[in-house]
Formats: sequence, structure tokens, C-alpha cells
Amino acid sequence: MPQQSRNWVVSYIAAGLIWGASFLFIAVGATALPAVGVAFVRLIIGAITLFVIIKVKGYKIPTDLDTWLKFLGGGAFMSAIPFTLFAYAETHVTSALAGIVNSTTPIATVLAILIAFRSEKITRAQWFGLGIGILGSLVLIGAWKGFGKNEFWPVMALFAATVCYGFGGPFIRRFIEPKKLPTEVGAFGQVAGGAVIVLPFYLFLAPVKVIGTIDIWVMLAMLALGALGSGVAYVAYYNVLKAAGSPIASTITLVTPIVAVLLGVVVLGEGIHWYEPVGGAVIIFGAAVAQGRFKKLFRS
Repeated sequence: MPQQSRNWVVSYIAAGLIWGASFLFIAVGATALPAVGVAFVRLIIGAITLFVIIKVKGYKIPTDLDTWLKFLGGGAFMSAIPFTLFAYAETHVTSALAGIVNSTTPIATVLAILIAFRSEKITRAQWFGLGIGILGSLVLIGAWKGFGKNEFWPVMALFAATVCYGFGGPFIRRFIEPKKLPTEVGAFGQVAGGAVIVLPFYLFLAPVKVIGTIDIWVMLAMLALGALGSGVAYVAYYNVLKAAGSPIASTITLVTPIVAVLLGVVVLGEGIHWYEPVGGAVIIFGAAVAQGRFKKLFRS
């Protein structure tokens, strides 16, 4: 039992660090590649990594059309669109801000359920979490002064990316989880599906394929973003999910913005305004409420 405990703790720390560092890797990659290029390279490396993991574990990859159509849907919501939007936004805003906004994902999930997935019941805690998250978002962007020091469209791109994640979760629960696939196979299908969606946009619609110098740091950042952020971190997350349960696993989303802010400030020398960490703290609290961290407060 102690060994099992240590194993999931290591996986928990690994997933939190990797996903938090992903915003740093995106910022570095975006100095040399257009947004759609960052998304595609990340996805193809992630798909290859997950493919290797699947083969090592001896799982089979489904070949039927219905499953792959659903993989494409999940890949659009969970990978193709948000990865491109984050890469675009991080050419205009700090990676720290991107990491903080990403913590609104649980709030966006409540909105998605309200709009398109009415079959899922929204709890009282989720309603309170939604309200707190919206308030935190207004603080985060400095709503009393427009959008603070940030441009309108990049900030909207960040929130649109989290809305995609919000729709992606319920979509996966409704259409992919009933297929009872191994979690690594489901992750591979979504990442590979996202790569398929992004590929034609990068090859045929992106005006330029490279916008800067592809040096060793860019290559390492993209390798880490793909292999770790879209590959290994999924496996680590599912290890936590199996060993410690979903309540513990879901708190990883509350750790990643802290890592993103620290790396953005320390490694990239990014500056932050007082209202960004304050708004982020309010959002994280709202996300924790929506995830049921304070159940006793909302019992009838």
C-alpha cells in the first residue's frame, strides 16, 4: 500500500508539472511556428507517443468508422481548436495569464452542460462555482479598465479555448466513454483526431509554415509539449484516476496555473499585474467549489 501511494503521488506531481509547464513550451514554440503549426506538431508528437504506449501495453486500436468520427469530435473540442487558440493567444499575452485562464475549464464545463448537455444534472455547488468563476474571470482581465494591459481578441481566444474543453468533457462522457476503451486508447484517438483536423489547415491554409528561427530550444519545447504534455501526462493522470479516484485526480487542474505562473515569471521573465493572480485565485476557488471540494456548505 505505501508503494502504491507513492506511485500515484509521483504521477500526480508529474501531471501537474507537465501540464503547468505546457504554457511555457507553447510560448517558446510560438516564437518559431504559427499557431496552427504549434498545434499540429504538438498533436503529431503526442499521437506517436501514445501509439507507442498502446503498443507496449498490447491494446488494440479500433478501426470502425463510428468510433473514429467520435474521436474526431473529441479531438476538435479537446485538442485541435484549443491548442491552436492557446498558441495564437500566447503570441500576444503571457504564458502565466494563459495558465490562469485555463483554470476556468471546470466553470466552462458547467456552461457547456447548461447549453448542450441538459441530460447531466447541475448541482447547487456547481451553480455557486459558476458564479464565483465568472466573478474571478472579470477580476482576472481587469474588467474595470477594459481588458487591463491585454488585447481583446487574444484574451477571448483563451476563454474560447477553455469553453472548448468545457464542451469536450461532456462530449467524451456521452459518446466515447460508453465504448469502454482503455483510457490510453481513448486519449490516442482524441489526439490523433485533432492532428487529422489541424493538418490541412497547416499545410494548405497557413500563410507561412515557419515564422522564426527553429533552434534547439524550440525543438526541445515542441518535443516536450507533444511527448510529455499530450502523451505522458495523460498516462500519469489516468494512473492517479485509477489509484486515488476522480476527486483527487481532478485537483490537478487547480495545480497547473500555479506552475504556469511560476515558470512564466522565473524562466521567461514575464510580468504580472496584481489583479491576474487575484482573479486566478478566485477562479481556482470557484473551480474547487464546482468540483465539490466544499460539499458540506451546499447540502440541503
